[in-house]
Amino acid sequence: MPTAETSARVLSGLLIGAGAAHFAVPRQFDAIVPRSLPGSPRTWTHLSGLAEIAVGAAIAAPRTRRAGALAAAGLFVAVFPANAKMAYDWRHRPAPLRAAALARLPLQVPLVLWALRVHRSGRPCR
Repeated sequence: MPTAETSARVLSGLLIGAGAAHFAVPRQFDAIVPRSLPGSPRTWTHLSGLAEIAVGAAIAAPRTRRAGALAAAGLFVAVFPANAKMAYDWRHRPAPLRAAALARLPLQVPLVLWALRVHRSGRPCR
């Protein structure tokens, strides 16, 4: 069983890596931005990437870990519509791709729970 510190570091790395991917390969993220959002999909891709990097950085610092982890839980909930859009858009793709897109939906639950665990185990913010 990983320590609370290890768990927080891994969650932080996951978020920072995912946020960086929004800038490295933005087109795949642009494609899953719900059309109902105003403005350019690329703007939403960049904003969500910045949010993931900022939240990951907050989790990395013990002093802001609790607040960052709570923000991560909210972020994981907030991106659910994009994952649902991806699952819908990929409904006619080959079975392995459809399965991967569908797997993202229930994966949000353990991510939210992980972030909440990091929040509970972190030091209080000062």
